[in-house]
Amino acid sequence: MLEFIFFDTELRDRFIAAMDERQLRHEMRDDHFGWVVGVEECELAEGLVLEIEALYEALQEEQMRRTETAEGGLEKHAAGISVELPDGASTMVSIPPELASRLLAHFSFEEIHQMFSRVAAAALHPDDRPICQREQ
Repeated sequence: MLEFIFFDTELRDRFIAAMDERQLRHEMRDDHFGWVVGVEECELAEGLVLEIEALYEALQEEQMRRTETAEGGLEKHAAGISVELPDGASTMVSIPPELASRLLAHFSFEEIHQMFSRVAAAALHPDDRPICQREQ
C-alpha cells in the first residue's frame, strides 16, 4: 500500500477526491502527525503511480506555501516517512525536513518507503551473515 500523509484537511480531501475520480481503493486514518491516506498499489500501473505521486507532490508544495505564509509557519515544519514493518503494520518515522527534501530530490516516494521498510526489517530481524550471502 502506498501511503501519503497530509497536515491539512482540505488538501487531504482533494487527494481523496482525485482517488475517487480514478475509482482507486483507498483508506484514511488519523496519525499523530496528521492524516494518512493509503492507496492499494497492487492494481496500479506504473504510470498511474507516477501520476498519483505527482499529485501528492503538488499538494505538498501547496502545503509548504501555506505553512510558509502562516504565522510562525516555518517553526511548525515537519516531515515523516511511512515504514512498513515485517508484521505488515505500518508506522510513520519522523525525520528532519531538510533530510526529507534531500531524499525526495533523488528518490521516488516508493523508493524511500522501500528503503526505510528494509531498514526496519533489518533492525527487527538482524542477519549476521556476510552481505554477499544474503538475498536481495
